Amino acid sequence: MAVVFPPGPLRHITPLAESEAAAAARHALANLSLPGLQQPAPASLIGLVVSRLAANWAFHRVFDQHYLYDIPCHLKPALMRELAVYSPAGLALGDIKALLMRPSHGDNNSSHHAGGSPLFSAVDPEITALDLTGSLGRSLTLRDVTTLLFPAPPTSPIPDNAQDSWDVSEDVPAACLSHALVPNLTHISLAINPEQTDNVSWRDLLALAPRLGSITHLSLAYWPEPCLLPSAKFATVGSPQGYHIPYGGTSYYSHSIDHDWSEALLVLKKLSQSLYTLEFLDLTGCASWFQALKLEDGHDYVDWVSNWGKITHLRLKMGWSLTDDALPATIASHRDAAALALSIERHITAARGGRGRFITVER
Repeated sequence: MAVVFPPGPLRHITPLAESEAAAAARHALANLSLPGLQQPAPASLIGLVVSRLAANWAFHRVFDQHYLYDIPCHLKPALMRELAVYSPAGLALGDIKALLMRPSHGDNNSSHHAGGSPLFSAVDPEITALDLTGSLGRSLTLRDVTTLLFPAPPTSPIPDNAQDSWDVSEDVPAACLSHALVPNLTHISLAINPEQTDNVSWRDLLALAPRLGSITHLSLAYWPEPCLLPSAKFATVGSPQGYHIPYGGTSYYSHSIDHDWSEALLVLKKLSQSLYTLEFLDLTGCASWFQALKLEDGHDYVDWVSNWGKITHLRLKMGWSLTDDALPATIASHRDAAALALSIERHITAARGGRGRFITVER
């Protein structure tokens, strides 16, 4: 039988040659952070160990796979972030499983439930954060994350010893299983690479959001404008009167010319209704749809008093810093984004009317 060995340790995490846009995107992701997450200093001993572990991940992923689960819980988000941002392959679903789940010990029959999938021991309750910065749309999808965090409940096998009578009662302890892989999850970063915004789905996020009832800190940095069918922006449907109607709720000119934010407001409204426990929201790099945070379209709007009334920190940064040779258009974009963030802060303050929590808008 042929033995396949993994590739040797990598000497460099980043490729030797990469475009300026890719380098800028990597730098932007590296500057993102969530309050409450422990990020070791790059020059510290722990920071160097995490960096080298990520650099040689292809080796450790195979030869140390049985020990990855024992990495301290407070360091796992930092390692995930290092892999997602700097590793050429990104953070894959198998990497997350290796860090979070340890296969149960036992024979082949007892280690599988009726559905045929391997059983895993309970995740350490100390894990409260997942840092998937830069992974979505590259090496992960939201459907993968949903399936991982909320696996299907196992079906109960048929008992071998059937009861002789229905009247006979037997004390069988009920299995208290939580179908959430990380039941105490409070911090999650779903920030994406600004160069790979076409592979994320707001529809999948809306499907995941109702299950994230314990989330207090969320990052959606660099997400595109809220839209359920982004691939249908250029598609139209002919009407009997000869008009061309957009196939989706948002067309290419909906925001710039028609000033139609109805679909974006609907998506944000549904999201806020599900994530009502949020206290921190990072929307760095989302300046193209900052305006939707304060607009209203009938009954569709972001409710900063009820649904998102607990948010006390809102990050509305442009996403990249100005250089000395920045073009006038770039400088104007920064100035407009900062002014819009200020108007959103005033809008939230006025909506709460001094009765709700104080809001800080980082811009």
